Amino acid sequence: MNIRLITRAIPFAVFAVVHITACGQDGRWAQATAPTPGGAPITSTSNLVAIPFDANNFVSGVTNPYFPLPPGKVFTYHDLLKDSQELNTVTVTKDKKNILGVAVTVVHDQVFLDDGSLAEDTFDWYAQDKQGNVWYFGEDTKTFDHGTLTGTTGSWEAGQKSAKAGVIMLANPHVGDVYKQEEAPGVADMAKVVSLDETVTVPYGTFAHCLETTEYTPVEPGDRSRKFYASGVGNVLEIATRQGGERVELVPAQ
Repeated sequence: MNIRLITRAIPFAVFAVVHITACGQDGRWAQATAPTPGGAPITSTSNLVAIPFDANNFVSGVTNPYFPLPPGKVFTYHDLLKDSQELNTVTVTKDKKNILGVAVTVVHDQVFLDDGSLAEDTFDWYAQDKQGNVWYFGEDTKTFDHGTLTGTTGSWEAGQKSAKAGVIMLANPHVGDVYKQEEAPGVADMAKVVSLDETVTVPYGTFAHCLETTEYTPVEPGDRSRKFYASGVGNVLEIATRQGGERVELVPAQ
């Protein structure tokens, strides 16, 4: 489940690994990193979490409390723009897709404009490893202008054209953790855990002890969005730190 707040393609950048510090109990290598020239300053004192990919280390469902994907579940979001409002529905399908030898969960993500027309239609692919980390295997995304296909920018699939699976949610997040959510030429997102104890109020309800992350791209200094995840629910709020502070809230099902 990846809210459609930011859908622009982002140039891929490489991070220089300075020193590998330790392998934690959750099966991840914590790496002290420094960004390449032009990178985002936010990473200069953070730990890059690099989890080894093993196709034999995955389970059948996604049950991470911050990113649960029970088949049949529908998440509904209102995207509050400056001058309008969009509706975003995220449906966890019962379908599976084989990517790199892993049976991934298929999530159908659609964005509708005020007039009811479809603006974006996306299939996202996720899977959870045995330690509880949720991996992101890519997306098939299409954008529309009142029924006319206008592009597929942002589409990528792990194992194709040098793309690698990223991690969308850590099993045991710690404040300061930095991780790669997408690894594909022309498509790359990073996330940093900034809090584990935020209180968030949205139309769906009020949630305490939320996980907060910031998302950004290494080649554009500064944060791009803030996301909040409630345990047992998932993504409940996203706020753009650019483009006028766009806000996407979880709302009761329509």
